[in-house]
Amino acid sequence: MAKTPTRESKTPAGVDAPGRTRATLLAVGPAFVAAIAYVDPGNVAANLTAGARYGYLLLWVLILANAIAVLVQYQSAKLGIVTGRSLPELLGERMRTGPRRAYWVQAELVAAATDIAEVLGGAIALNLLFGIPLLLGGVIVGLASMGLLLVQSHRGQRSFELIVIALLAVIVVGFVSGLLFSGLDPAAAVAGIIPRFAGADSVLLATSMLGATVMPHVIYLHSALARDRYGVNSDPTRIRELLRFTRWDVGAALFVAGAVNIAMLLLAASSLQGVSGTDTIAGAHAAVVASLGPAVGVAFAIGLLASGLASTSVGTYAGSAIMGGLLKIQVPLLVRRVLTMIPALVVLAIGFDPTRALVLSQVVLSFGIPFAMIPLVWLAGSRATMGDFVNAPWLRWAGWISTAVIVVINALLIVLVVSSRG
Repeated sequence: MAKTPTRESKTPAGVDAPGRTRATLLAVGPAFVAAIAYVDPGNVAANLTAGARYGYLLLWVLILANAIAVLVQYQSAKLGIVTGRSLPELLGERMRTGPRRAYWVQAELVAAATDIAEVLGGAIALNLLFGIPLLLGGVIVGLASMGLLLVQSHRGQRSFELIVIALLAVIVVGFVSGLLFSGLDPAAAVAGIIPRFAGADSVLLATSMLGATVMPHVIYLHSALARDRYGVNSDPTRIRELLRFTRWDVGAALFVAGAVNIAMLLLAASSLQGVSGTDTIAGAHAAVVASLGPAVGVAFAIGLLASGLASTSVGTYAGSAIMGGLLKIQVPLLVRRVLTMIPALVVLAIGFDPTRALVLSQVVLSFGIPFAMIPLVWLAGSRATMGDFVNAPWLRWAGWISTAVIVVINALLIVLVVSSRG
């Protein structure tokens, strides 16, 4: 990925408050690109399914996942800013050939699972909006994502960021608007903050929601986005300034993404619980239209389409950063886009339930999270890597505890699945 000039994000020393505010706004962007992955079609499937089946029960999972996401994405961006290298590059430098290739394989499997979800979601949206067959819709989504990648290649990262931010705005309107017309139960929603499960299926959905929110490929990507956006910096004052920008960027972007995810679950819990057929996106859309009106249904489908288009481009970008850092191989983004479309198109061609495929793909992502989080927390907490910008003890502990929580939920899912079959 080519580095992009970043003159617009620099602020002279002693600049006044309005100037600093403007500089902060101009520096916003990398975290909003990363945030697209937090509101992709996999999130839609997991959150709607959870709300329709269990009401407000799993609301706590989204709150926990979003808090972990803020922690992780800031550390990833910080790593890229301080070292001038991405997480995959730093790992590639430290690993022997065999382990490095094996690590790349698992990271690519995670990226493939992500891509399946994104193409499927866009295809479902086109089917809902225009009746386009799912397979043809998947091809259209793939071609449209190529157009977005061409913008990044020819117009630079900032133009790509602005388009992605615009699509994020469409996603927000598409999914939050329905909540305004639903019969939300505040008391039940507050009760959903208390951590608990209701059997193996609820653990499966919680794992899917975690994978859909704390997406491992974006942990790798954000360090590359920050490096490419801000360049390599050796001036401690400049690095501190960029880290200040990044805290605002990450906080704002993931607040928006978290609000959208919570709105999805609340919409399903308040309007779709107990309604037949709402365990699929198409069924949920039909129920939304029936209970809230066709205008809300159209907004829902447009939000899903924007989600698929934006997130599939971001996923391809992430895959390129992973391969380039771990294998030192740079495949053109458009070539990679064509290759990574194939598994998703196969799923559509064989007629596998697309919503089920979306949920299962997010479970795969959840099992990939520790592989990304453990090295990130380790490197960001290493003085040899970070120098004076090494993570404070409380941040290191927060990172390790977050990783442990995800590992425990994944392990609980395995135990429940095995015991249910025993």
